[in-house]
Amino acid sequence: MSRLIVVKIGGAAGIDPEPLCDDVAALVEERTPLILVHGGSHETDAIAERLGKPPRHVTSVSGHQSRYTDRETLEIFAMVVAGRINKQLVERLQQRGIQAVGLSGVDGRLLEGKRKSSLKIVEDGKVKVLHDEWSGIVERVNVSLLRTLLEQGYVPVIAPLAVSYAGEMVNVDGDRAAAAIAAGLRADTLILLTNVPGLLRAFPDEGTLIPRIPRADIEAYFAYAQGRMKRKLLGAQEALTGGVRRVVLADGRVHSPIRQALAGKGTVVE
Repeated sequence: MSRLIVVKIGGAAGIDPEPLCDDVAALVEERTPLILVHGGSHETDAIAERLGKPPRHVTSVSGHQSRYTDRETLEIFAMVVAGRINKQLVERLQQRGIQAVGLSGVDGRLLEGKRKSSLKIVEDGKVKVLHDEWSGIVERVNVSLLRTLLEQGYVPVIAPLAVSYAGEMVNVDGDRAAAAIAAGLRADTLILLTNVPGLLRAFPDEGTLIPRIPRADIEAYFAYAQGRMKRKLLGAQEALTGGVRRVVLADGRVHSPIRQALAGKGTVVE
């Protein structure tokens, strides 16, 4: 599907889903095949706090930030992301006349991979191992299921959960899941929307946007990535390696965020 666009909407605060859904509706009207992947970290954290299970964010030995996901945290995450956020997005798209289908990666083994039962982190300058971890990395995508939905005119809306080879539900990184989906379907463009204009040379100064990264040089740009942007750049790298033509790291806070990204606004990696 050479024209296919995969869009990942970040879960950070400050991103309004209404302009995004307007954009999706306009593109579907133009017969552009599209898949929407979403996060939900900010809302999950807020609800977890109210439930008396505050989130624990950790830094892996490789320098990537992630959520420590024990079983209780996984169930809260699934409730918020696959339940509340996914269905709210589907509802908004249905209100615009779009035949959206809400899924998580658990459904139909849409996203599959090995569960990581422990997590090696750096805390207070020391390496520690956390057990009872329920996360994983997407290694297989049920491409035939997605193709069937797209061919029938549906817009898949996907929450970042996956299933292990043993049939266990696991938490996965949304940006890397979107990259795996884009690569599996050989999408033309992967758009990673976030709450900054793209990769910044001097975070958080938004005037230091890096507008273009040659795919051959992407490794050198990890030095500029702060916090969650490291995951996004890693997802971009994995998508390009998997056959995606281009990746755009773009601002999800603006009017027409998808169409602006398609026009090259943000950080374009190709």
